[in-house]
Amino acid sequence: MDSATPTVVSRTLLPARACEWAGDAIAITVIVAAGFLPLPIPEMRPTGALGLLVVLAPALLVLVRRRFPLATLGAAVVLYAAASLLGTTAPGGMLAVAICMFGVSNRTDRATSLRVGVGASVAMMLATMPASGWTLLDLGIYQAGITTAFAAAFGDGVRSRQEQLAAITERAETAERTREAEARQRVSEERLRIARDLHDAVAHQIAVISLNAGVANSSLGRDEDATRESLQIIRAASKTVLAEIGSLMTMLRAHDEDEPVPAPLPGLGQLDDLLGTFREAGLAVDVRIEGTLDRVAGAVDTVAYRIIQEALTNAHKHGAEHRAHVLITVADMTLTVVVTNPVRPRTQDVAGGSQLGLIGLRERVAAIGGQISATPALAGWRLSATLPLTQQEDQ
Repeated sequence: MDSATPTVVSRTLLPARACEWAGDAIAITVIVAAGFLPLPIPEMRPTGALGLLVVLAPALLVLVRRRFPLATLGAAVVLYAAASLLGTTAPGGMLAVAICMFGVSNRTDRATSLRVGVGASVAMMLATMPASGWTLLDLGIYQAGITTAFAAAFGDGVRSRQEQLAAITERAETAERTREAEARQRVSEERLRIARDLHDAVAHQIAVISLNAGVANSSLGRDEDATRESLQIIRAASKTVLAEIGSLMTMLRAHDEDEPVPAPLPGLGQLDDLLGTFREAGLAVDVRIEGTLDRVAGAVDTVAYRIIQEALTNAHKHGAEHRAHVLITVADMTLTVVVTNPVRPRTQDVAGGSQLGLIGLRERVAAIGGQISATPALAGWRLSATLPLTQQEDQ
């Protein structure tokens, strides 16, 4: 990487430097040529070796104007004034001043460019007066001032354009970085959602399969009816798992509106079916509902279903006495779900398992502005969640 970096930098800077060198060569050529041209106006032709030297000297200032813009401008004005005192207003000197003035305006802020431009324009008009016979009627005086002022304005305009392009480029890069960050965030959120859906849809069915497989194994050869019932439960749970995974895969692969749409998300309307699967697996579930479930809809309905599903799954896997109690309360603007179950003494302080399900529940509840807690209770475990009912859901 280090060895490639100089190559990239040199390729980037070479065209810009080549343009600068070409511009300097052209400017020097024009300034020098202006000193030898047989111009028809006598005041524009240098006289004597000293006059020629003063007229050609500004060509050297072009080479250092980028490093010392203000100094080279001042030196160019001084040399032009010296040539005027010698009786000549060679166009090469005026061109050198204009080039240096452009450099100052192009490399400084607008306020500095305005001050320096006004000062240089006035200085050029005063410097032209000796060669014009100290009269204000000579158009050459105003020509020098206008040329300098135009160079200042042109340099300021080029600088403003460059700043505008730089600002547009920066905004575009910032917008691109923002889009990339938002895309990464959406991907992360989608991964979390898929993980939660996969856990919620499959975890409790896998727990049913595992428990009944243990029952079938223990009763094999001793109680054919118990073995047969456990195997039937395992078969039904397996079909449910395959259906849930198939629905999830269909949703992940869907790109067009014409493709199959997965089944709607479950809600409290499917609560009886959910409780039936746990009761068939041997978990005695007592349910009490206070209020009307018809008022619960949308995301709150799905989250409430997932809370009960996860809590009963944990009660089935880690609880004691194979029983649990579910309390659903629908108040004015809140839905409260409380699930309690007894636990074995050694698991009194933990929820059991990897707790990924509880993490997913906290994320779901937080997404709709609710609150959830899972804490030890008297001789058991208590999971409680309070979900807000929006106005639309309340209707």
